[in-house]
Amino acid sequence: MKALISADTDEVLGFTVFGTEAAELMAVVQTAMLATLSYTVLRDAILTQPWLSVLLRCSVRSQRDRV
Repeated sequence: MKALISADTDEVLGFTVFGTEAAELMAVVQTAMLATLSYTVLRDAILTQPWLSVLLRCSVRSQRDRV
C-alpha cells in the first residue's frame, strides 16, 4: 500500500494497493480523492469495517511522518 500526499495541501494525489479486499480500501481513498479531502480526514475517520480499513489509517499516519 502506498499513498502520494501533497506537501502543500495534504490532499491525497495517488494511491495504490494490492491484495485481498484491496477494493474496499481503494473505494474509501477514491472517495476522498474525488472530494479533494485532506489525508487527515482518512486518518481520523472511524470506518465501518476496521479489520482492513485500520490499515488505511496506519498508512496515512506513516505518510504524515514522511512529509
